[in-house]
Amino acid sequence: MNHSKVDIHPYTKQFYRGNVICFLFALFTTLLGAIGALLVSWLIQQLIDLIGGYETGLTLLQLSAVALALIGGIAVTHFISCCTKPKFITRGIAQYKEYVFSELTRKNISAFSSENTSTYLSALTNDIQTIEQGYLWNTFSMLDSSLTFIGAMVLMIWYSPLLTLVAIGLSLLPLAASILTGNRIAVEEKKVSDRNEVYTSALRDSLGGFSVIKSFKAESRIICIFKETVRELMAAQLGKHKMRILVQLFGSVAGITAQLGVFLFGACLALSGTGVTAGTTMVFVQLMNFVLNPIGTIPTCIAERKAAKALVEKIANALSVNIREESEAEHKALAHQITVKELSFGYEPEKQVLTNINCTFELGKKYAIVGASGSGKSTLLHLLMAAYQHYDGAILYDDTELRDISSSQLYEMESIIQQNVFVFNATIKDNITMFRDFPQEQIDEAIRLSGLSALMEEKGADYLCGENGSGLSGGEKQRISIARSLLKKTQVLLVDEATAALDAETAYQVSNAILDLNGVTGIVVTHALDEALLKRYDGIITMKNGSIVETGTFTELVAKKGVFYSLFTISQ
Repeated sequence: MNHSKVDIHPYTKQFYRGNVICFLFALFTTLLGAIGALLVSWLIQQLIDLIGGYETGLTLLQLSAVALALIGGIAVTHFISCCTKPKFITRGIAQYKEYVFSELTRKNISAFSSENTSTYLSALTNDIQTIEQGYLWNTFSMLDSSLTFIGAMVLMIWYSPLLTLVAIGLSLLPLAASILTGNRIAVEEKKVSDRNEVYTSALRDSLGGFSVIKSFKAESRIICIFKETVRELMAAQLGKHKMRILVQLFGSVAGITAQLGVFLFGACLALSGTGVTAGTTMVFVQLMNFVLNPIGTIPTCIAERKAAKALVEKIANALSVNIREESEAEHKALAHQITVKELSFGYEPEKQVLTNINCTFELGKKYAIVGASGSGKSTLLHLLMAAYQHYDGAILYDDTELRDISSSQLYEMESIIQQNVFVFNATIKDNITMFRDFPQEQIDEAIRLSGLSALMEEKGADYLCGENGSGLSGGEKQRISIARSLLKKTQVLLVDEATAALDAETAYQVSNAILDLNGVTGIVVTHALDEALLKRYDGIITMKNGSIVETGTFTELVAKKGVFYSLFTISQ
């Protein structure tokens, strides 16, 4: 996977898209909250000095009126904050998730044959919590801490420059503790994210391969593996929590030391009659909270923000690979044929899977691709579907190179039926239409041609298929896949071992249904060498070791008594 630095701005701007007014109101309430907190400190100083007999310039009644107004203002500010901050954050996170998912759909059709889906599961679940707290909530925490810090320093200088210098000197201790420990949090957050990715992957594999686990009696071993991933995740989370507590501990001890030092020095000044009142001493202790709190929290907030940005960058990196380069050139429907010229391809450099492939698929005809396992049949099919772009030679749709056809235009022309058909946990109708609207007569025709009529009569269009089609048989799922393609009305239908997991009768029915499609160019990778079916194909392509060794009709290839004849004879 590519780990080069990518621009995360398109991701972070999702927090603010259509959300600026909420954000500004949230910032404004944060500002008012900071001012309110400072006014409370000033009011405490005024009341203490008034009780101590000092001249304050305001009467008790006036200070009471100020207190009531201040309480009302703080209440209104908090109410507005409750209405705006959560709305800004929840909307921003929702838009971020939607953007990440939309970027995920831009990947090419073969992306998840080589990528770990746990990266994306983790990014859209566990990592979201870190981003929400570290990036969004901490924005307001940092602003509030910064404003109260600045306001507190101004008030302290106004009350007593000397005592302010002492406070600044004592504040260096918690500042040093915070700087030394704060950055460790980002490291621990990254560890938790990485271990959670492994944990999610192990959980997904255990559930996805449950039948294999049971049939091979591998429960005890799988439990051990799962326990190990849980313990590794727990260790990472434990490290993160310990680091947070240590950071808080250092900050708290240093903060208490600074506060007590200021209080004792202020008491000395008050007792010596140097102009510092009891109220001033008390307010300094109060204001020290606004000085020490940012010293302890801002470096931590910055570290958490860095950790959140690192997670955003992590998903941005993951989403930047396996994206098909799109052409803006117009391409009309297939008019004549698909031509493959001197095509060579390898998944890895210097390790060829296909070598010098030359073949032609004429519009409306049916072709079978046969060969032993590992001969390159499925790879050729995937290249026709634009699953990979780093091939040598040419794949021409009429006279247009495949790389110059946009994905949307290509998928208008062709569709694919694979051995493992994915069925959504939705109704049969939604699985056929892929959640789009079609005229009912078109849906009925696709159902009839794909052989789904009996299923529809038995279970109904609104029958829920279950997770990955658990409520359907293999043949029923394959027929749904065929119906999808029929309804889509593509000119080219690619079929990759679609009947491999079906019983002989169902496989024969599905293959016949594909061959019965009029006007559709069918390119079928098959291992089932049934004579009656093979005779219906317009052409058969025989592959061996990544090359085409024979082409022709069934009758022609049998007469040659070459590679195809050997494969056919062995299969009988």
